[in-house]
Amino acid sequence: MPQIFRIGNYLVYFWANEGDPLEPVHVHVAEGVPSVNATKIWITKNGKCLLCNNNSRIPGKMLRDIMDVIEARYMDVFNKWHSFYGEIKYYC
Repeated sequence: MPQIFRIGNYLVYFWANEGDPLEPVHVHVAEGVPSVNATKIWITKNGKCLLCNNNSRIPGKMLRDIMDVIEARYMDVFNKWHSFYGEIKYYC
């Protein structure tokens, strides 16, 4: 489970097995530790976030703040994804 970074108490990560074929680049966000019910956020080719689901029920203001940080650091996400999987696909 590659961790990308933390935002306060929230962990931003992706799973080591993201499907076959590989899913488009996205992150999971959970408070404290990784969870199967984590919030899932797609990241577009231009670095914008698209909320897939908020399964971990992150409060709205905090979720917006987290997505702002992810957008500001999208190249960190892309680099970590590409380094781990050797390829990258985009949701849009």
